[in-house]
Amino acid sequence: MAPGRMTRESVHVLALLAPGQGSQSPGMLTPWLAVADARDTLARWSELTGLDLVHLGTEADAEEIKDTAVTQPLVVALALLAFAELERQVPLPDDLVVAGHSVGELAAAAMAGVLSPDDAVALAAVRGREMAAACALEPTGMAAVMGGDPDEVVEWLAGFDLTAANRNGAGQIVAAGPVDALDKIVEAEQRPATKVIKLKVAGAFHTRYMSPARDAMEQRARDIRVADPVRTLLSNADGQVVRTGDEVLTRLVAQVTSPVRWDACMTTMATTGVDAIVELPPAGTLTGLAKRELKGTPTVALKVPADVAKVAELNQNRSGS
Repeated sequence: MAPGRMTRESVHVLALLAPGQGSQSPGMLTPWLAVADARDTLARWSELTGLDLVHLGTEADAEEIKDTAVTQPLVVALALLAFAELERQVPLPDDLVVAGHSVGELAAAAMAGVLSPDDAVALAAVRGREMAAACALEPTGMAAVMGGDPDEVVEWLAGFDLTAANRNGAGQIVAAGPVDALDKIVEAEQRPATKVIKLKVAGAFHTRYMSPARDAMEQRARDIRVADPVRTLLSNADGQVVRTGDEVLTRLVAQVTSPVRWDACMTTMATTGVDAIVELPPAGTLTGLAKRELKGTPTVALKVPADVAKVAELNQNRSGS
């Protein structure tokens, strides 16, 4: 059997992943309104965030939901709504690994029992609002850098005063920094990557340009009570397992101005025996990366409530039943 491939008997660790900003799409919340307690939960979260999450997730167009202040709490709310339904229908294993990409890490912290779902959604609203405000201070942005040796790409970007804000694995790094520097790498004739594409985002996330947002997050975090993780929780900072609630909260705040090392998270998944992956809605991005980086690992992109049955089947397979 080829390395990385699995049989039904070999699956023994399940990973549950929460996506971040950029995974949203119009109407993504609509099918989830039918699950138990969805409308009551969303009404509470709408009050906490000051946003009409039902409207945003069902009727708003792509332009309205690409606003950072809107996208971040909406994505976290949807992931946690789906997680609650998943818990109701599927007996999740004790050895479950959870992780989230960028703002999705707030949802992962709630799934691990560190934050309450209410606090996770409320903190996502603060994060999104303050990051949107920080984006308005200077002309910054991001660009996808595809291919090439990752370390060479990071060094090359530094020469343009750019940060490797997301190291996503599977040959993908997202650069962030001043718009004029991004224009230079797009136009560069010699580069260590095969392709550079500017992204339609508001600013340089996960860099020093988000310092005002980090300060606001730190202030809000003082009012949040945390618990130690009850599930294995991987950190965006380095892909390692975080074992105390206080450390999780510290890392969530620092993450606003620190690179996302999703490549390291996937490495940890591979080395700790993760052999099946489920991505919460709005799903697709992280399972796509996993298919390229963790070849042969079964994945389920949980997009609509009917997909819960696929997770149940995957869970049965991992237990050998």
